[in-house]
Amino acid sequence: MNVSGVFPRLAQVGDFGPPRSELGVGSLMPWNGKLYVQNYNSHKASSGAGVSLRRIEADFSMEIVAETLGVDGTYTNRFVHYPTSKLVLGPHVIDQDHKIVTIPELQPLRVCGTSRHLTKPDTHVYVLAMEGELFELDVTTYECTQLFDLNDELGTDGEMKVHYKDCYTSFGRLVVCSNEYSEPEWAGDRARGRLAEYDGQQWKVLRTDPYTAIGGRHEFGGTIFATGWDRASAILEVFTEADQKWTRYRLPKASHCFDHKWQTEWPRIREVEHERLLMDHHGMFYELSPWAYGGRIWGVRPISTHLWVLGDFCSWRGMLVAGADNASPSGGLNPTTAEPQSGLWFGKTDDLWSFGAPAGWGGPWWETPVVAGEPSDPYLMTGFRGKCLHLENFSEHALTITVEIDFHGHGRFGAVETLTVEPGQIRTHVFPDGFSAHWVRVVSDTDGVASAQFVYT
Repeated sequence: MNVSGVFPRLAQVGDFGPPRSELGVGSLMPWNGKLYVQNYNSHKASSGAGVSLRRIEADFSMEIVAETLGVDGTYTNRFVHYPTSKLVLGPHVIDQDHKIVTIPELQPLRVCGTSRHLTKPDTHVYVLAMEGELFELDVTTYECTQLFDLNDELGTDGEMKVHYKDCYTSFGRLVVCSNEYSEPEWAGDRARGRLAEYDGQQWKVLRTDPYTAIGGRHEFGGTIFATGWDRASAILEVFTEADQKWTRYRLPKASHCFDHKWQTEWPRIREVEHERLLMDHHGMFYELSPWAYGGRIWGVRPISTHLWVLGDFCSWRGMLVAGADNASPSGGLNPTTAEPQSGLWFGKTDDLWSFGAPAGWGGPWWETPVVAGEPSDPYLMTGFRGKCLHLENFSEHALTITVEIDFHGHGRFGAVETLTVEPGQIRTHVFPDGFSAHWVRVVSDTDGVASAQFVYT
C-alpha cells in the first residue's frame, strides 16, 4: 500500500450535539506500535462531546480508547517520560503496555503542555493548562500538585483573557508561553502575550508578545526555539546554550489568518526526520536545524505555505502524519458547518515541497520608533523568489536608511543599499532577480519613526 493524502475512514468526528463547537486534532503520538490521536474541543467539556482519545493500529484500523470514553475536553500536550517509559497525553498517563491512568486534577482543564521537571526529572513532569495552572505530576504515583497560577506570577488576566500554549524545559530553565492577541494588542494598547522562564527560584518575563510553540532537542544542538508574532512580522526567538541568552529573528507571515490568538492554534516545532526539525509557523513550513554555530542560526529555510490549522504532526511507520482542525460549527457561528470534524493526512516530509510556494510579507519595523545607528532585528531573506522592500517615514525629517545583509549567516552584516526617505513619504526598493541572503536588517541614520516591510513572492 502506498500512502499520500487523507484517509476519510480515519476522520475524527465529534458528537452532533448540541453543544457543537469543534473537534481538532490536538496531539499525535506514536507509542509502542500504535498511533494515538488526542482530540480537543474549544473550551473544556461543556463545549462539546465525542472527542475521546483514539488509537490507530498498524493496519490502519482505529478505535476509541475505551478507558477514555466520556473524557471530553481541550487537550493538546504530549510528552514521553523516558525514565519510566510512560507517555503523558492529555490528562492521561499511558504505560508501555498501553494501560491508561487518567489524572482527575487535569481532566477538567485545558491541558496544553508537558515538559521535564527541573529538580526531579526521573519521576516528575511539569504540566501546563491554558488558564495558567502549572502542575507537577509524579508519573510513578500519579500524585498531581498545582505549583503556580501563572496569572499571578506573570501578570496575566485569567480565564477567557489568557491563552497559555506550551512549555519546555532545558538548560536549567522551564520556558512557558501564551499567545493572547486581538485588536488591542494589534493597536499597541495592550500586551497580554508572554514568553517567560523559571529557573527553579523565580519567574522572569522575557517578552510580552504572543508566542505559540516552544521546542528543541534538549541538550542536542544547544538551542531552544520559540515562535510568536507581532503586527510587524512572525518571530523566531532562539536561546543558545553557548551565549546563555535569547536572540530575536523575524520571519514573513504567509497569511494574516493566523494573527488572532484563536486562529493561531496549534503550530508546532517537532523532529520528523532524524536530527532535523520541522517548524510550522504562521502559515508556512520551515526546515530548521537544532544546531547554533557561534551562537547564531542560519539553517532556517521556508518549505511551503498552507492554510491548515494543524494541531500536530509526527513521524509514524515511515510517514509524516498531520492532524488538522477542519470544520467547526462553533456553536452556530459557522452556519454552513453542521458537525465538528477533522482529518488525518499521511504522506512523506518531502511532499510538503509540493504545497504552495513560499511567499509572505512582514519586516522588522511597523510604525516603530527607531534609534540612530541601532540595527533592526534580523529578517529572513532566503528561500523566496521576488523580493521588495517598502519604507515609510513617519518623522518630521528625512531618514537615510541602510539595508544590510548577512550572507554567511553568522551575524556579520554589510551594507548593500542606502535609501533616503523624506518625511511622510514611502520609498520602495526592488531587489534584483535571484538576490538573496540568509538575513537582512535595516539601520536609520537618525532617530525617528518608520516602517520597513518586505514583500516576498
